[in-house]
Amino acid sequence: MRALISVSDKSGVVEFAKGLQKLGFEIISTGGTYKLLKENKIDAVEISEVTNFPEMFDGRVKTLNPLIHGAILYRRDLDSHTKMAKEHGIEGIDLVCVNLYPFKETIEKTDDFEEIIENIDIGGPAMVRSSAKNFQDVLIVTSTDDYEEVLSRLDEGKIDIEFRRSLMIKAYEHTASYDAMIANYMNQRFNGGFGNKQFIVGEKVFDTRYGENPHQNGALYQFEDFFTKHFKALKGEASFNNMTDINGAIKIAASFGNDKAVAIIKHANPCGFAIKESLYDSYVEALKCDPISAFGGVVAINGRLDKRLAEKINEIFTEVIIAASVDEDALKVFENKKRIKIFTQDSDYLTLSNDRYDFKHIDGGFVYQNSDMVQDDEVKNAKCVSKKEASLKEFKDLEIAYKIASLTKSNCVVYVKDGAMVAIGMGMTSRVDAAKCALQKANESGLDVSGSALASEAFFPFRDSIDAAAKAGVSAVIEPGGSIRDDEVIEAANEHGMSLYFSEVRHFLH
Repeated sequence: MRALISVSDKSGVVEFAKGLQKLGFEIISTGGTYKLLKENKIDAVEISEVTNFPEMFDGRVKTLNPLIHGAILYRRDLDSHTKMAKEHGIEGIDLVCVNLYPFKETIEKTDDFEEIIENIDIGGPAMVRSSAKNFQDVLIVTSTDDYEEVLSRLDEGKIDIEFRRSLMIKAYEHTASYDAMIANYMNQRFNGGFGNKQFIVGEKVFDTRYGENPHQNGALYQFEDFFTKHFKALKGEASFNNMTDINGAIKIAASFGNDKAVAIIKHANPCGFAIKESLYDSYVEALKCDPISAFGGVVAINGRLDKRLAEKINEIFTEVIIAASVDEDALKVFENKKRIKIFTQDSDYLTLSNDRYDFKHIDGGFVYQNSDMVQDDEVKNAKCVSKKEASLKEFKDLEIAYKIASLTKSNCVVYVKDGAMVAIGMGMTSRVDAAKCALQKANESGLDVSGSALASEAFFPFRDSIDAAAKAGVSAVIEPGGSIRDDEVIEAANEHGMSLYFSEVRHFLH
């Protein structure tokens, strides 16, 4: 039996090679892998001894040879293949262990195109694909995570067709994601990120019980290893809908840096938000906005969930809590609550991946765009277009309202008072209806919006929204501006003695 080992990620490869050698495999290797194995007293054969050709063109050609690919590809169950292999002196290779040149690491550390080109693997993907094509005869190992199981199965004689097939699938996933990464990089560098083909590659984190509904299958996939690093289940399993709600909650709660922010989400929409002196006070104030919708919702805590806060949250039914960190005493508060699910990022504050691109499925395809980001200085640099300027307190409320509005389904208006959201209308076909709905819910909850700050994620097309806001007692407004009737809107603000700011940036979320 012969095994060919040629890896860029050399973690665990020495132990793997020793294990193969112990099982009777002859080891063939290349370049740096060969050197490492020899240094560790593994009796490996350099690939040039097999091919009778040296590595050529600065290592660009070393494994592209019939004595290698023929040894991998010929079918052992076909007499014509075995006869031809014998005629040409081709001895079979039964296991191939390959992972590819570190293209990702290269583009992260340098912009030197010459160096980047040289870190595009050619021979590696060819060997992986050859081995995967002939998976019934050749074991293809592309992940260091599989070394232990491969050795164990070989030792116990449990290399069945299902295991071979699983390694084959991993191999094609490995080369497909590698090529996708290269193509996306080239399009990013030369076509602004929008080439003729767009490749979206994710790695499965876990299956959900089902999708949005019980008759649909579902799973969570991650870019890079974001969820592996920043998502840990402490109680319960996350469903498909939980993950979309958690996404909306974290995006809002994490948008305020180290502030003690708490966001309450229901069906991916915010129904409560506050920033106070403590996370406990933030939750109490956030809950006041819409306690009915908060029932069965998701609570995102930009900090540590302690026992006191846990006991307060436990007063109503909450389906999901996602916190930067969770105390053991806090977890015990929910021991007898079977339905609640608790997750943490194991960090000081909630973390965002800040993906550069965003996409959405539509029937027959998907639309793809640069991710929308609310810049830290967007509110700070907003233009005051009214005679009156906002106070420092009003300005802080404007910032909170603006960020929430920017991360909420359009059409949307948000009212914030003293660091807490007191009313919100979202997902409406009319911005006037959104404002009316928000004020109606605030009234039903007994909340006074007078003196609050109002934000809209897009411009007000008419002055009627400003008139309605003034009637409710709003003192400051921020919106992008850009309407053909901006002058009328500004005039209305001045008539009512309100401060009005234009950010000049629209944040539609559809």
